[in-house]
Amino acid sequence: MAKSPTKKASKGFEETLWDTANQLRGSVESSEYKHVVLSLVFLKFISDKFEAKRKQLIENGQEAFVDMDVFYQQDNVFFLPPEARWSYVKARAKQDDIAVIIDTALSTIEKCNASLTGALPDNYFSRQGLEVKRLASLIDSIENIDTLANECDLTEEDLVGRVYEYFLGKFAASEGKGGGEFYTPKAVVTLLAEMLEPYQGKIYDPCCGSGGMFVQSLKFIESHQGKSKDIAIYGQELTSTTYKLAKMNLAVRGLSGNLGERPADTFFADQHPDLKADFIMANPPFNLKDWRNEAELTNDPRFAGFRTPPTGNANYAWILHMLSKLSEDGTAGFVLANGSMSSNTSGEGEIRQKLIEDDRIECMIALPGQLFFTTQIPVCLWFISKNKQANPQYGYRDRRGETLFIDARNLGTMVSRTQKELTKEDIATIADTFHAWRSSESELKRRIDAKEIGVETYQDQAGFCKVATLDEIEANDFVLTPGRYVGAADVKDDGIAFEIKMQALAQTLYRQLDEAKELDQAIRGSMEALGYGK
Repeated sequence: MAKSPTKKASKGFEETLWDTANQLRGSVESSEYKHVVLSLVFLKFISDKFEAKRKQLIENGQEAFVDMDVFYQQDNVFFLPPEARWSYVKARAKQDDIAVIIDTALSTIEKCNASLTGALPDNYFSRQGLEVKRLASLIDSIENIDTLANECDLTEEDLVGRVYEYFLGKFAASEGKGGGEFYTPKAVVTLLAEMLEPYQGKIYDPCCGSGGMFVQSLKFIESHQGKSKDIAIYGQELTSTTYKLAKMNLAVRGLSGNLGERPADTFFADQHPDLKADFIMANPPFNLKDWRNEAELTNDPRFAGFRTPPTGNANYAWILHMLSKLSEDGTAGFVLANGSMSSNTSGEGEIRQKLIEDDRIECMIALPGQLFFTTQIPVCLWFISKNKQANPQYGYRDRRGETLFIDARNLGTMVSRTQKELTKEDIATIADTFHAWRSSESELKRRIDAKEIGVETYQDQAGFCKVATLDEIEANDFVLTPGRYVGAADVKDDGIAFEIKMQALAQTLYRQLDEAKELDQAIRGSMEALGYGK
């Protein structure tokens, strides 16, 4: 009972802040104003963290060190000179030069903290021509974040993280197809994390957007009593503004990650050429066209042993790139358009066949439609591994020659007229099925005893899941669409004999035919009465 007011209060705050931010839409492009809002939220958050650490130093008799950056950075706190602090900005919110003041603050923060190089907007607020009154109103709203954190009995980090996540989702929804590219729906990312279980090791996302995969990995680790320092984050992002969003998103969560020296094209300027990742989580752009020309990347080592992916669609380029980045025991889970499971265009079927024959395909999941802000087309999840042999370290059994197919198209709940979400129960149903299939006997028993899993053993379920052999996949022309393998769900017998059902149906039909005849006669009578008879 005690938690419901907290939930209500925080939701109300998020929505209030969103409404305030919406006031900027008249003077800022919709695709731009997320950077205005999130930059200010970020500035408020790191400033509060700085002030708390500064206060602690003073209380501990270390006042002589309050202006030395090392005493902040050793605790993962960003050092802020006076003109870069929220209090300085807030006190000048109604001045005509407030945009310049904010730009100066952000620039100063970058100069004083090497880990934020390239993360913050550059001279951004001055270029937007924002109305002072509206900007001041937004600053006032963001000022209330710490007050609300106390009321909700949350840490400010938790609350700011939730605000940040809420805004990213709302921006993606409001901007539609063009704006959602930086954002993968939370339920899809959660499902990937629950299946991959990235407890420790190197996590990589080759098209990381705003960093949602990394944030969800952290949440997964925390929910299972793990430690964030046990993971190392690597990512890459093409778009400069989204690259900045990702860096800020990680900083808000207290995460440090290597997103490369700059925003860059993953195929042509790989920022992590020597990386071998334990876990890869990704949502590449769907069906990306013209990602290379005919002469480019034809001898790229990432595609060695395979036909070079076609210029007209990058789906298989992403798959082979991720496969090349996996450690020997690593697993990748990623989202692709459904066409990737069956396409034979320009040699894609040939690449898919070799992936199957090399026994790289761990699991295929067909997801329901309407999960994404960017598209209504149905999508799927691929899980690939370099090694399906038994692995006691992770509790895996020997899965060589097997691929698990899950058809989850009937799961999910509509949350708006156009949007569907996977519920916690849906995610558990899918993830438990996967873990029950992949786990060794001892690992499955451990999971059951620890109440980490809701099923006691794996079983094929008609219409939902099926384990297929390489021979079965070959018999299906190397198509990986789950519906081909799981079949139709069993229809429960209601115990009524066919003859009795048929008799009842026949009587209903005859009655309806009689009613139709009476209705025809009534219509004829009405037409004749109006003078429109034969």
